[in-house]
Amino acid sequence: MAQEAVDVRNLPMIPDARIAILRSKWYSDIVGSMHSKCEQLLIKRGAVVETHVLPGTLEFPYAAQMLAENDFDLEAIICLSVVVKGETHHFDMIIDSCIQGLTRVARDSLIVVINEILPVVDIEHARARAADDEFNKGIEAAAAAIEMVDWTRRYAPGISDDTVEFH
Repeated sequence: MAQEAVDVRNLPMIPDARIAILRSKWYSDIVGSMHSKCEQLLIKRGAVVETHVLPGTLEFPYAAQMLAENDFDLEAIICLSVVVKGETHHFDMIIDSCIQGLTRVARDSLIVVINEILPVVDIEHARARAADDEFNKGIEAAAAAIEMVDWTRRYAPGISDDTVEFH
């Protein structure tokens, strides 16, 4: 199956949208490439980005919850990481815990949470998804956040922008 790049040409502007990126220290070259592409696109569409570097992926739900509870202007959280399957069940524990935790944060806080944690069996799969091209998963994460922040601003009054009026 052919890979399809996200079309970023018609993404909406999201002026002054506050977006946090959580990134893991593990596989810093790969995560750094995703982060760079993600941040570039967010800023190009008007977002204000803050990055938080965390010890690992398992810490993402905790950090996302803390940001959601303490940063009332935050409109989205993007999680960037790589988890490589090894010989133990540690991989499954991390992925399951993060997905459940991040889903809970999004649901309970009504803040957009984008999960771009790459669960891979071979590190080369992650490298391919973080290449310096239009298929970089950081671009996909940014595009999803931009679309969801825009959607929230238009259809969910009072959640992200008190100035939105509906008739």
